[in-house]
Amino acid sequence: MFERRMTRSVNVGGVQVGAGAPISVQSMTTTKTADVDATLEQIYSLAAAGAEIVRCTCNDLEAAEGLARIVPRSPVPLVADIHFQYRLALAALDAGVACLRLNPGNIRKAEHIRVVASEARDRGVPIRIGVNAGSLDPQIEEKFGITPAALVESAKRELGYFEEVGFQEVKISVKASDVRLMVDAYRMLADVVPFPLHLGVTEAGPPPTGILKATAGIATLLNEGIGDTIRYSLTADPVEEARAGRQLLEALGLRERSSLDLIACPSCGRAEVDVISIAEKAQEALGDLNLPIQVAVMGCVVNGPGEAKGADLGIAAGRQRGHLFVRGQVVKVVPEGEMVEALVEWGQKIASEGVDVALASADESAAAEAEADRQALLEIQGEDVNQAEAVVQTIRKR
Repeated sequence: MFERRMTRSVNVGGVQVGAGAPISVQSMTTTKTADVDATLEQIYSLAAAGAEIVRCTCNDLEAAEGLARIVPRSPVPLVADIHFQYRLALAALDAGVACLRLNPGNIRKAEHIRVVASEARDRGVPIRIGVNAGSLDPQIEEKFGITPAALVESAKRELGYFEEVGFQEVKISVKASDVRLMVDAYRMLADVVPFPLHLGVTEAGPPPTGILKATAGIATLLNEGIGDTIRYSLTADPVEEARAGRQLLEALGLRERSSLDLIACPSCGRAEVDVISIAEKAQEALGDLNLPIQVAVMGCVVNGPGEAKGADLGIAAGRQRGHLFVRGQVVKVVPEGEMVEALVEWGQKIASEGVDVALASADESAAAEAEADRQALLEIQGEDVNQAEAVVQTIRKR
C-alpha cells in the first residue's frame, strides 16, 4: 500500500477529512435547493449510494431558505456551493451548513472573502477553496495562463486572505476538465500546502467517458498518496457519481467493500454460455441488494473456479449446468437456467451468515459432479482449446 500524504484534519459535520482519515465520497444535488422535498429525496438517495458529504447549490435567497429546512433532516453533512454573492455564504452559514465551497474566480473582493472567513471561523465551519480552470481570476490567467501554476496561485491567494483573519479550517481543490492539467496542479499544490485536498476532474461529461476521465485523474493521484476526499463530476444522475466514487476507493483498497463487486472472464474458446449476458443479468439481480461481496461469472468449469477462487462467490458454466463455488470450492451444481437465481440465493447467504456457513452448506455430491463435468469437457475439448501452444511455437520459430 502506498503511503498517504499527511495533512491537517478538517471536520465536515462529523466527517473527518485529512490527517489519515478514510477518504470520503462526495456528490452534488441537481435539484433546485428551494425545492426541499425533491432535494432531500436526492440527498437520501446519494447517502444510500455511498456519499458521505453532499453539496447543494446556494445561488439565491430561496436556496438559502431551503437549506435551513434541509439541514436538520439531512442524513449527511451538507456543503453550500456559493457562486458570486458573498452574502449568500453568510446566509448558508445561518442555515447551518457543515461547510462552504467558495470559488476564488467568482468572489474576488478581498474584503468579502475576509468577512466570510471570519464568520466561518467564529462558527467552526470549514471552507473548501474550489479553484476551477474554467473560471480563473482574469489577472491570474493573464499572468500564468491556464496552467497548474495558475490554479495553485489562485488557491494560495485565497489562503492568504484566510490567514489574515486567522482562519485555517480549509480544504482545497484545483479542478480542471483536462486530466493532465488537473493531475499536475494537484501534485504542485500537494508540495506547498498542508491542507487536505478534494479531488475531481470537473465537467468530466456523461458515462462511460466521464467515468474514465475522472478515474484517470483521481486514481492517479490516490495511487501517489494524494487526496483526502473525492467527487466524480458526471453529466448523469448524481447517484452514479457516488457509486463510482465508492467503487473506486474499494477497488484501490482504500475503503472496505460495502457493495457488490462483480467480475467476469472475457470469455474464450472454452466458454459454453454467453458470459456477457449472464454477467449483465447477475449485475442487475444483485446490484440493488447492496451485498458487500465479490461475485465472479466464469465461462467454463475447467478453469473458472480456480481462476476466480479469490471471489466470495462465483459460478462457472459447463454441459448445460452451472457450478456454484465459494472461495474456489464448488458447493452446488444447478441447471444453466437457474445460475443467476443461485447467485442471488447464495450471495444473500454469504452476506448474512458468512463464508464459513456457506461452505458448510455445500451439497455433498457437488464436488464430484463438478469434477466429472470438468473431465468430460477436457476429453471433448482437450487441454489447449485456444491453440495457444501452437501460437507459441510459431513465435519461437521467428
